Amino acid sequence: MASKELRTNRSIRVREVRLIDDKGEQRGIVPTPEALRIASDAGLDLVEVSPNAIPPVCKLLDYGKFKFEQEKRNKESKKRQKTLRLKEIRMQPKIDKHDLEFKTKHIREFLEEGYKVKVTIRFRGRELAHKELGKDVLDRILDLLGAGVYHLDKHAAMEGRTMSMYLSPDSKKKKKT
Repeated sequence: MASKELRTNRSIRVREVRLIDDKGEQRGIVPTPEALRIASDAGLDLVEVSPNAIPPVCKLLDYGKFKFEQEKRNKESKKRQKTLRLKEIRMQPKIDKHDLEFKTKHIREFLEEGYKVKVTIRFRGRELAHKELGKDVLDRILDLLGAGVYHLDKHAAMEGRTMSMYLSPDSKKKKKT
């Protein structure tokens, strides 16, 4: 029930509506002109809340206040929504030992900060014939990280010319941010 879709007062163009008053009680099926008169007498707006019903359901309410409350609820739901935080570390299958340790250190830091990490191995040219080298690099990363730091969300898998795996922080070690 988005506020953009709601028709109010004179824009309701049906013969009769099911009316709900400002106290939430049903008044029954009422001709639209009479419902508009009741709304204006009460100093409220006639708002079509269920246009697909037969006849459409209309409520007597203060439309400005209703819109404000609805926007407030939307903001609250967005606040509670969890955003996916993903970091990506890229490397090649011919990575040096020190470089691998350095990148593993970054992966550990990201995991400790609560990020999910996508570790990607890019294969170029003839490297694609030796996919096992990429798998070995990913396995070495897991060994260097050690148990208890990560949770393996997705095992190493080929995606075109890349091999990747997804890691998330271990649920016991997650930091609250």
